Amino acid sequence: MEGGRFTGWSLGARFYPVLYLLTRMGEARDWGTGLPLKSSLLGRMNRLEVHHIFPKAQLYKGPYKRPEVNALANFCFLTKDTNLQIRDRLPEAYFPEIEANHPGALASQWIPMEPELWQVENYRDFLAARQELLAAETNKRMAELLHGDTRWLEGPIKPPAAPRPVTVVGGITGEAEEDALVALNDWVEAQGLPRGQMSFDYTDPDTGEQRAVFDLGGPDGVQEGLSQPVAVLLNEGEEALALASSAGFRCFADIEAFKAYVIKEVLREPLTA
Repeated sequence: MEGGRFTGWSLGARFYPVLYLLTRMGEARDWGTGLPLKSSLLGRMNRLEVHHIFPKAQLYKGPYKRPEVNALANFCFLTKDTNLQIRDRLPEAYFPEIEANHPGALASQWIPMEPELWQVENYRDFLAARQELLAAETNKRMAELLHGDTRWLEGPIKPPAAPRPVTVVGGITGEAEEDALVALNDWVEAQGLPRGQMSFDYTDPDTGEQRAVFDLGGPDGVQEGLSQPVAVLLNEGEEALALASSAGFRCFADIEAFKAYVIKEVLREPLTA
């Protein structure tokens, strides 16, 4: 397998489950505790969260667009506490702390160890280097499962046909929009309700193809099982709104409209001026 297999982006990428599998079955360690991330060894911290190695807020300040910001090679899995501790710091700031506190923890999650690749201006080189490390780890694990019979890992005789292009609509477009959505999620949590999913990947239920990225999504409703799926879509075109609506999501194009819905129809409280 070549590094190009890990060039996808977003949680809907084909090799996203492979990254999770490598984390669970390999020697990957949490960066805050140094503990292995194997499900049998974590106990109460068993649940993992997706972590952007280079934070989105920092990347959007540069020349990077959404596919690069949400590149699969920019993802890793950490415990919730560790994810919160790192927040939006750049790798050049927090990687040395991790290596000092837990030697080898970075390499255990297939991080290239050249410090120059930890700088945001070298982000694209970091992605390319990590893609190769992830591909090598995948080949290693597959070879173990195949008991050394590596014929199955060889590439096809004929190159595969180019995938049919799929247009993915929607998504958070900048730092200001992301800050507004984070504040909205904080407000939702303050009402005693579960937080929505930022940059929710909507996939076609029939084909499994990614169709859209909703800025903030609640596929199970604001109250699970008690309200219909909701989607907050800020500064999006008619295509994204129509797609979300046809998929059964109740759509909101601005934050105040969503808050009014939560207060009036979910919390059943009167609206105040």
